[in-house]
Order: sequence, then structure tokens, then C-alpha cells
Amino acid sequence: MVRSTGNVIGSWAFLLGLVLAVIFGIVGINQTVSYILIVIGLIVGLLNVGDDEVEPFLLSGAVLIIASSFGGSTVAGIPYVGEVFKALLIVFVPATIIVAIKNVFSLARR
Repeated sequence: MVRSTGNVIGSWAFLLGLVLAVIFGIVGINQTVSYILIVIGLIVGLLNVGDDEVEPFLLSGAVLIIASSFGGSTVAGIPYVGEVFKALLIVFVPATIIVAIKNVFSLARR
């Protein structure tokens, strides 16, 4: 199976986003870091999710966003965990929104 360049870039962006979210959740999140994580999330949403992966990604993304949002406030007293959840949200919210928009346009074309 041959992977397209966009899919390879998207896969690396996904992995990079996860790793950076954990690192910056521990080190600290500032405005520049937030922008970097948002851009990575946009790249993941645009390039990493194929047509056959949309529904599982949206379901998983929605669960991750909900769990990170509620979980972040629940475990805010545990050092670093709440910040890691916040960083994951910064990556996955834009990715999920982009995939959802792509899916709506795909449905509208049918």
C-alpha cells in the first residue's frame, strides 16, 4: 500500500501533536505554544483523516474533547495532568472541527 505525501505529513503531525501536547502540558503553555498546537491540529484535520476514517475520528475526537475538558477540571489538583489535558484540547479541537466541516461538505455533495 502506497501512502500519499499528505497522509504521511498528517501522520507525523498527529504524532508530533501528541508528543508536544504532553511536553508543553508539563513545561507550560503560552500563547506561542498554543498557536503551534492549533496549527498542528489543523494539519492533522486536513491531511491525516481519510474518508473511511471520518466517523471513527469524529467519535474519538468528541470523546477525547469531552473527557479532556471535564477530566482537566476534575484532576486540576494533580500537578501537570490538567495542563496536559488542556494541551490535548488545543490540538484536537481544531482537528475535530476541520474533519467535521470536511464531512459536512462531503455529505452536501452527495
